[in-house]
Amino acid sequence: MLKFTKMQGLGNDYVYMDCTKSGVPDNVISLAQFVSNRHFGVGSDGLILICASETCDFKMRMFNADGSEAQMCGNGIRCVGKFVYDKGLTNKTEITVETLAGVKSLRLQVQDGKVTKVKVDMGEPILEASHIPVIAASSPVTDLKLQAEGKEFKVTCVSMGNPHAVTIVENVKDLDVKKYGSKLEVDSHFPEKANIEFAKVIDRNTIEMRVWERGSGETFACGTGACATAVSCHLNGFTGEEVTVKLLGGDLHIQWNKENNHIYMTGPAVTVFEGELEYD
Repeated sequence: MLKFTKMQGLGNDYVYMDCTKSGVPDNVISLAQFVSNRHFGVGSDGLILICASETCDFKMRMFNADGSEAQMCGNGIRCVGKFVYDKGLTNKTEITVETLAGVKSLRLQVQDGKVTKVKVDMGEPILEASHIPVIAASSPVTDLKLQAEGKEFKVTCVSMGNPHAVTIVENVKDLDVKKYGSKLEVDSHFPEKANIEFAKVIDRNTIEMRVWERGSGETFACGTGACATAVSCHLNGFTGEEVTVKLLGGDLHIQWNKENNHIYMTGPAVTVFEGELEYD
């Protein structure tokens, strides 16, 4: 029997497992696929394992719904902070988490003994094309033209430890995100595929966004995607250094601190339920 906790950040939901003492389960790829299935499993956007780390307080490993391992998840890491504090794995309100996208620092906001919000230092945005990675003639990549289903999209490419392509649209509510996102994700310009963000700029301080996540499809929210979108909109002169990004699951506050070139993301983390899983 495997114990798990279902958690969500703005509707971006994952199954979480404490592997700090037990180690990573066998067949983790098929396990991620199984638990993510919304008809035969628990139902989630993927699986997140909380592991011991030799260099940080904890280590996060994240697997998409298709079983592929991803570098980072902004909504997921906020829930990691809530998990380790609420379950007594730490009593610190400032922790470090090792990820495939580097070390992330978390500041936990606690109310009545439980974490309600988490501020994450997401590090520096990566704008060099070869490091995102994206095949482009120059950096930063702010006007790459891509085709999908007979429609042209101009994208700005940013990595927050994982690759993102952000495109501005006039109407994000009625856009067929699956139709276009599924094609753009696997465009030949992206050697490791890409997360695709469709954004509408409301004003200098507000962005509305929907996201097609690499390996998972459309999700209610994407923390790294919100950060990449904030960077993209500021690079193109649409917004200031602090914005509210409005996603299907709720709002994230994103700040680009130009003094240290770091992106800070603040948002909620919620425990949905806990259970035990029979899995061979």
